[in-house]
Amino acid sequence: MKFDNWQEPLIEQKVTYILELEGKFIAIENVPARVNLETGEQYFSPDVVEQIQKTVWGEKKPRRVVETPVFEFAA
Repeated sequence: MKFDNWQEPLIEQKVTYILELEGKFIAIENVPARVNLETGEQYFSPDVVEQIQKTVWGEKKPRRVVETPVFEFAA
């Protein structure tokens, strides 16, 4: 199969990157990403990933802290 004219519809956007680390949720706001318009998938450059890692593992104080409710999914 050959897809010469196929392109993903990506746009540059600022997103909120959320991860769970040691039972705590961490949110990093205004992260530059390329976002697929159809799927919502986010792509980050290696430099951005490195900066996220420095932010998470560094000793910098967060700008703010929020409380998050957690629910158990019940069918």
